[in-house]
Amino acid sequence: MTIAGQPGHARHVCSSFHGAWDRGLEPALEAEDGDVVELHVPDASRDQIGERAVVADLTSLDFDLMNPVAGPVFVRGARPGDVLEVEVLEVRTRTWGWTAIVPGFGLLADDFPEPWLRISRIESGRVLFGDRFVLPSRPFPGTIGVAPESPGPHSVIPPSRFGGNIDVRHLTAGATLFLPVGVEGALFSAGDGHAAQGDGEVCGSAIETGMEMALRLGVRRDMRIDAPQLLVPTVAPSVAGNLHITTGVAEDLREAARAASRAMIERLSGLGFSPEEAYALLSVAGDLRIHEIVNAPRWVVGMALPEAVLA
Repeated sequence: MTIAGQPGHARHVCSSFHGAWDRGLEPALEAEDGDVVELHVPDASRDQIGERAVVADLTSLDFDLMNPVAGPVFVRGARPGDVLEVEVLEVRTRTWGWTAIVPGFGLLADDFPEPWLRISRIESGRVLFGDRFVLPSRPFPGTIGVAPESPGPHSVIPPSRFGGNIDVRHLTAGATLFLPVGVEGALFSAGDGHAAQGDGEVCGSAIETGMEMALRLGVRRDMRIDAPQLLVPTVAPSVAGNLHITTGVAEDLREAARAASRAMIERLSGLGFSPEEAYALLSVAGDLRIHEIVNAPRWVVGMALPEAVLA
């Protein structure tokens, strides 16, 4: 990468990674307010899934190794109550990535008890998802955050008010993330590289890939937040063109989300997609949205997919 720090600020490279949030971890490096850090991180499987992997490899995954994050970075001057500003300058992926249905995981885990795997090519700003669909590559770190204030270790799988596995697909180059600082030095880390993802990541994986990212870290004392906030470029659909939206209506948001996703899977299955491929496609290109949450006792959730894939 060629990203440089601001005048008077350094640039640091970190290839160390860890598998849990813990305020007791020794920092991998230290940075000043305004410095640029370059983080190198393997994919979410910690490279257990290779470029030539087959579906049988999913049965031997060690889940204790999953979702490693690079860091932690001690940011001098960051104190509890401050805000860490993380400016995403550049993100670079491998030339391939994977998407999997892992039994017992995902929004529709009960519907998909068998494992499924696809390896996709990433080239020239595109993701080749099988033979039928091309996605723009919009890489971002799915897991990004700071150490929580309570003693650890804490799992990297669920998000928290300090960030973590937030999976916000709009955190691409040009975006800025704000995180509440819970411990001295913040102890910032990031990983879980995605080349493409739909809002919701419904099958539990996106286009998972190893990643290098350049981030500028700053300390803010002019704002107070209790959970992550973002400043992102104008949000665009995963693929240009009209969107087809299926809806789910239920008294529980999660059930409404399941119903909307099932309806889109049924539609795609009628067009020749296998149910597994359709489910995975929603995870990497479909956007799950809350359309209505005020008209009790039922709420409306939509699953939006570019019309191009339905042609």
